Amino acid sequence: MIVSSVLCRYGHSPASKGRVTVFARVRFLPRAVPLDRQETKMTRRRQIYEGKAKILYEGPEPGTIIQYFKDDATAFNAQKKGTISGKGVLNNRISEHVFTMLGLIGIPTHFIRRLNMREQLVRQVEIIPIEVVVRNVAAGSIAKRFGIEEGTMLPRTIIEYYYKDDSLNDPLVSDEHIAAFGWASQDEMHDIADMAIRVNDFMAGMFAGVGIRLVDFKLEFGRLFDGDFARVILADEISPDGCRLWDMKTGDKLDKDRFRRDLGGEVEAYQEVARRLGLLTEEESAVLDLDEHRKARGKTPATVPTEAAPDTKPPAI
Repeated sequence: MIVSSVLCRYGHSPASKGRVTVFARVRFLPRAVPLDRQETKMTRRRQIYEGKAKILYEGPEPGTIIQYFKDDATAFNAQKKGTISGKGVLNNRISEHVFTMLGLIGIPTHFIRRLNMREQLVRQVEIIPIEVVVRNVAAGSIAKRFGIEEGTMLPRTIIEYYYKDDSLNDPLVSDEHIAAFGWASQDEMHDIADMAIRVNDFMAGMFAGVGIRLVDFKLEFGRLFDGDFARVILADEISPDGCRLWDMKTGDKLDKDRFRRDLGGEVEAYQEVARRLGLLTEEESAVLDLDEHRKARGKTPATVPTEAAPDTKPPAI
């Protein structure tokens, strides 16, 4: 305990026989807890689910989720695994920025606010099991599928849908599959397609303004319930993990393809995207790896809880 104030009164009385009597009023405050211990305590919450790039925790209020961004990197449906130091910090900042800007143009999203370097507070939604891929330039699977030279501008923007199931390698599906199996209603798919085009138009302009070509990107959507009514909103994240971003002048890849193809320089690429978006200044020495930061300060790294996720499909995020 720490004494915050002491009030003393000195006096004599016949009974004291000349001795000094001290009356003191002492107020105690709780001992300050070191920041690293506070952080450890804060992370002791119920883990809901752990995915390839994020961990989901129960939020502070009903209908909210805390989304923690990891440094883990995977490719080819988790057949290739690794770590990109600081990736979680950068993705958190970049995704916050993009979702905030999309909100300003009227795109409804699950994003509420960024909590710290690696965490966001988001609305809890029921994820629609469809990955929406928007393509502007031939790259990756579409180039291989149709024998198109990578880097070829597509005649028009193409929207593709993939069923979210790792055990099936996320197969490409059509609107007919989605309707037949009831993954989403026709009205929901219209809303999703409309929002995907709007997101593409905005992001293509935003990245072009900083010298980056938006080649393609992945989106996920979820249902936000209000009683019996549900509306579709944008969920998950938007970052170099789920986008192909090429430098307009050099063609350099500034995304996870650097990890997929063993090009190296993943951290520098992610940092470059953040810098161009004004999220990381040239002079700023960003703390990208919390464990390394604590080691440099002589602190013991706080561990993130590793409670096993339930053996179920990913919950609403």
